[in-house]
Amino acid sequence: MTLRERLGAARLDGLVLSDDRTSIAYADLLRGSGQEPAAAKLAGRSVLVATGRQLTAGRAMVALDGLVRRLVLAPPGLPPDHVARIVADAEVELAVTDAGSPYAEALACLPCLDVEAACAVAGSSLDTEWVLATSGTTGAPKLVVHTLEGLAGAINTAVATEPGTVWSTFYDIRRYGGLQVFLRAMLGPSSLVLSHAGEPVRAFLARAAAGGVTHLLGTPSHWRLALMSPELGRLAPRYVRLSGEIADQAVLDLLKAAFPKARLAHAYASTEGGVGFTVEDGREGFPATFLGARAGIEIELRDDTLHVRSRRTGRLYLGPDAEELIAPDGFVDTGDRVELRGERYHFLGRRSGVINVGGAKVQPEEVESVINAHPRVSMSRVRARPNPLLGAVVEAEIVLREEKAEPPEDPVLLKGAILAHCRPRLARHKVPASVKFVPGLPLTAGGKLRRAP
Repeated sequence: MTLRERLGAARLDGLVLSDDRTSIAYADLLRGSGQEPAAAKLAGRSVLVATGRQLTAGRAMVALDGLVRRLVLAPPGLPPDHVARIVADAEVELAVTDAGSPYAEALACLPCLDVEAACAVAGSSLDTEWVLATSGTTGAPKLVVHTLEGLAGAINTAVATEPGTVWSTFYDIRRYGGLQVFLRAMLGPSSLVLSHAGEPVRAFLARAAAGGVTHLLGTPSHWRLALMSPELGRLAPRYVRLSGEIADQAVLDLLKAAFPKARLAHAYASTEGGVGFTVEDGREGFPATFLGARAGIEIELRDDTLHVRSRRTGRLYLGPDAEELIAPDGFVDTGDRVELRGERYHFLGRRSGVINVGGAKVQPEEVESVINAHPRVSMSRVRARPNPLLGAVVEAEIVLREEKAEPPEDPVLLKGAILAHCRPRLARHKVPASVKFVPGLPLTAGGKLRRAP
């Protein structure tokens, strides 16, 4: 069934999709006039959704699933050359845009259709391919092909939605994590409050509180920023979830203290591998029993890296230079390294992000997890700093928690205290060689720490 057909089979009374400017009733998402000119342009084509607003992108997803051959989602913040690469790799034939589309210039040579015309088209029943850009911290995105069934594989529609459920997320719904929330809201169905690119965290939290949000999701970096905002106290969620980055014990403990009545979860998921599992015991890492086959998902450890096989994974990469996504045995190599400690696996970080210190390997995320556990640290970023002797050493940038100490803390003494906290918990080559205090750290459009220079 298409997304439109699934929505049409549900009760939609009072449900709305809203952003910082307006809202639309779910029932209105289904209304189409069957305009033949627009239908002829869209039917069976590879179509890029390149809108400025998430709300109009959501409308387009409902309208186009089942009508177009390939539904390609353009996330925000892409440079023109990346947009051109997406158009070429996905063999895009037409773009759907709105008045605020940031990609108008990059799409000047491509036929474009206004989102209002696209959303007036009556549905069809093609098996549409959903194409998502990866949301890594460096480099140009890769394009991953999914099916709607695979994307919705982690959503249990057999269980009735709790009355009064309102979803929201820091994520953009044109990326994998945000799309998961969008589909949960559509298939629930439940109302959904959307974030807005560039919106201050405090403003988004205030809107979420005013909208009665009960289920809120974001990356650990999103949540660390939220924990610094006084507006967080206005929320009373039933469900709080983290994904997209390693959820360390410090951020889990802080969220549990902030929302003691909420279910707290962190999920393991990626654009390529889909949703692997969810951990709800309040502890970082995951039980060793999660390896193997469970609930239709198989997880294996190969060379300390997780490999996943399930119906939720992407089908293939697009583009002439894209490597194979799925191995001959059906597994997807996630690139995420883990380490067994007792009866629990702990995430170390991406295989591609290792810092080489004189031949010894350092995972930035492992060091960040230790630094973030210091009571004066809000968040941190660990990177390589060139060194003529060792090739590289570890450098840490740290955002401190706001505390009005009298007299003000001596930064030299505080740096010493943080390093003293690190030394018994990390191997010598992993302890930062330098520490910088910074007012903030940049995030990617996907809500992850930006690690590229």
